[in-house]
Amino acid sequence: MTFEEKLKNYADLIVNVGANVQKGQNVMFRAPVEGAELARLIVDSAYAAGARYVDLIWSDDAVTLSHFEHAADDTFDELPAWMGTALNGAAERADAFIEIRATDPSLLKDQDPDKVARASKARREALKPFMKAVTSSGVNWCLVTMPIESWAQKVFPDVSDAMTKLWEAVFKAVRADLADPVGEWRKHLERLETRRTYLTNKQYTALHYRAPGTDLKVGLPKGHIWFGGSQPTQAGIDYVANLPTEEVFTLPHKDRVDGVVKSTLPLSYNGNLVEDFEFTFEAGKVVNVKAAQGLESLKNLLATDEGAKHLGEVALVPYSSPISQMGTLFYNTLYDENASCHLALGRAYAFTIQNGANMSSEEAAAVGVNESLEHVDFMMGSDKMDIDGITESGETEAVMRGGEWAF
Repeated sequence: MTFEEKLKNYADLIVNVGANVQKGQNVMFRAPVEGAELARLIVDSAYAAGARYVDLIWSDDAVTLSHFEHAADDTFDELPAWMGTALNGAAERADAFIEIRATDPSLLKDQDPDKVARASKARREALKPFMKAVTSSGVNWCLVTMPIESWAQKVFPDVSDAMTKLWEAVFKAVRADLADPVGEWRKHLERLETRRTYLTNKQYTALHYRAPGTDLKVGLPKGHIWFGGSQPTQAGIDYVANLPTEEVFTLPHKDRVDGVVKSTLPLSYNGNLVEDFEFTFEAGKVVNVKAAQGLESLKNLLATDEGAKHLGEVALVPYSSPISQMGTLFYNTLYDENASCHLALGRAYAFTIQNGANMSSEEAAAVGVNESLEHVDFMMGSDKMDIDGITESGETEAVMRGGEWAF
């Protein structure tokens, strides 16, 4: 299969399996300037699926870096008004949303951490309506990535043709290199549905994680729902939010997390790399944080708002997942989170609890749903991790042993 054929497969998967663009629906699409070839294929595929109109916003690492190096200080506390209007308007119309997020993992490593944190917070503040639509399944959306030179060199620093090698890894991860990628995705989604249905029916009150450096109990609220693979919008459109995806996930109770958790993979956050870090939780809140590298970035993350100090997602991924078996550290959360069990600091997905999408902020908080401007996944799974589910009667049942499913 040629590169062009695999790229076309990828574009069609993003539109038809990922976002599942509907006939007559508008599409809001963001892409990096390096991704023009893939972006054009996605636009064509969206129109072939019946899209009414595709609106494309370009992003560029060089422009972003120039902003941090030269712009006036007060610009880091605002988002351009047109962008908020565009994205929040798309959410209000229930447009489909597609993003190719491809950036240098270390883009902002030499920039003022305070400016980075302020810009991130300003963006999230301005896009609250859009993020509410995403986290409550108000829109069908899909987030993907693609190789760019800076990322490829980070992942494969000693390979002469790093871009080719990274493209091969991306195509393999999303099954675009197979003869029938859509058919393979249907089988994969069925397997994930089996796992999530089992866990939802169990209604564990908590999960207990044990691994080197980790001893953590994560409470789960009553009525939590496990998701993974495809999920429906409030209007009933099935979509796959991330390509690739190997996880099943739900929300923790924001006030019932206790213990210590140690990372097993680096975290790329706001253009900075954070390595070898750990969090200590008491009554749901981070009370201590350590890191061998990037500690200031973690402190800025936790200082975003009160919710950033609490967990909003718990996700289970077997160590034998295809991405894990590649043996590659991608320095990209979208890929690394599908190689490892992970947790997320910040905002919970409201749809992961019964009737959550219809709850007010006060009602959601009362049942343990975390609210925050942030949602940052970090990896903490390994082949040495054991996870027990704690039943309502206090008994324990094996969920994972040695990083693999135990049921």
